[in-house]
Amino acid sequence: MKAMFDRGAKAFAVLGLCLLSTPAFSTNGYFANGYGGKSKGMAGAGVAVPTGVLGMAQNPATGVKVGNAAGFCLTTFAPDRTVRVAPGGPLTPGTHKSENDVFLIPCGGANWALDERSSLGVFVFANGGMNTEYKTNFFSGLGAGSAPLGVNLEQAFVTVNYARKVSDRLTFGVSPILAVQRFKATGLEAFSGLSLAPGKVTNQGHDWSTGLGFNLGLLYEASPQWTIGAAYRSRIQMSSLSKYSGLFAGGGDFDVPAMLTLGAAYTPAYQPKLTITGEFQRIHYGDVNAIANTSAPPQGPLGASNGVGFGWKDVDVLRLAAIYRRSERLTLRSGISYSTEFTNNREAVINTIAPATPQWHASFGGSYKINDRWGFTFAYTHAFSNSITGVNTALTGVAQPVRLRMRQHEIATGLSYSW
Repeated sequence: MKAMFDRGAKAFAVLGLCLLSTPAFSTNGYFANGYGGKSKGMAGAGVAVPTGVLGMAQNPATGVKVGNAAGFCLTTFAPDRTVRVAPGGPLTPGTHKSENDVFLIPCGGANWALDERSSLGVFVFANGGMNTEYKTNFFSGLGAGSAPLGVNLEQAFVTVNYARKVSDRLTFGVSPILAVQRFKATGLEAFSGLSLAPGKVTNQGHDWSTGLGFNLGLLYEASPQWTIGAAYRSRIQMSSLSKYSGLFAGGGDFDVPAMLTLGAAYTPAYQPKLTITGEFQRIHYGDVNAIANTSAPPQGPLGASNGVGFGWKDVDVLRLAAIYRRSERLTLRSGISYSTEFTNNREAVINTIAPATPQWHASFGGSYKINDRWGFTFAYTHAFSNSITGVNTALTGVAQPVRLRMRQHEIATGLSYSW
C-alpha cells in the first residue's frame, strides 16, 4: 500500500510541479501571500470574500459563491536577494547576490455547482520562496564548500474542495490536500562535520516527500453588510527527505506548518459598490523543528531532533483591503499586509540560504468581464525591502556580521471562464 501511495503521490507531483514549476512567490516566510489574481490584488486577502477558484485555497467555504467556473493564472515573480558579509572572519566578505531572479508561475483549477447549495472543485496551489543560488560560496572559509551555494524547495498542493451551504447564512467547506515537495541543497559541505549523517547534508540532488492534510472553512453572512470568514489548514506530516537526513532536524523531517485565518468584510448600505475586508492570519512555523530550532547555542548536531534549524517563529499577518465594483464589467482592488518578523538577528547567518525577510506588501489590481463567460484579472504586488543583520559565533567562530536583504515584485494575470 505504501508503495502504491508513493507512486500515486509522485504522479500527482509531476502534475503539480508542471503547473507550479518554480518555487517562488511573494511570501510571508515561505507561504504565498494569496492565491490567484483577485486575492493577490488585495495583498493576499480572501477568507471573507470570494476570490475565484484559487481563492478556495484560502477558504474552502467560498466554493458555493464561485459556482461553475474555471481559472488559469500566470505570475511573473522577481525577487531581489542579497547577502552582505563584513570582513574580519572566515566567511567570504562582500555583497553576494542570489541568481534566479525572474520566475514564471502558472496555476489553475475548476469548480462545479452540484446544486443550489453545494459545489465541488479541484485545483493546485503552492508555497515557495526558499530558492537561492549564490555563485560564490561564502561558507567555504569554514573548511569546504563547492559552488553554487543554495537551496531549492518546491511545494505543490493538489486539492479537492467541497462546499455546502448548511443554512441561509452559513456555508461550510472542506478540502483534503495531497502535498508534494522536493528539495535539494548545494554547497553546504562546511556543515557536514556538524551532522549525525555527514554524507546526507548537501549535494544529493532532488529528494521527494509527500503527505496528506486538510483545509476547513466557514463563511457566515451575518447581515447584508457583514460577512465573517474563518479557515484552518492543518499541519501536514510529510514523509522524510531521506537524502537530507543529516541536514534537517529529526532525520530529514520537513513538515508543512498549520495556518489559521480569520477575517471580516463590510459593504456599506450607502455604498454597495465598495467592500472593505480585514484579516488576521497565524502561520505556525514554530511547531516544525527543522524550521524552528535555533542555530545559536545550545543546539544538537544537524539531523538530530534538537539539531540546528533556521530559528523561525510563528508569523502573524495582518491585511486590510478594498474592492470597488466600478461597473458591471470592471472591479478594482487594492490592499496592504504586514507580517511579524519570522526570526531574530542571531539567526541571520543560517538564513542567508533562505532570506525571507519582507514584512510589508502593497498590492493593486482589477478584473474585467469581457463577456458573460470570460473575464480577465490583473494584479501587482510589491514586497518592500527589509533586512536582518546579526552574528553567530557558534557557526563562524568569531563575531562576523552578516546582513541579508530581500525585496520582491510580482505581476499576476489570469483568465476565468464561467458557465
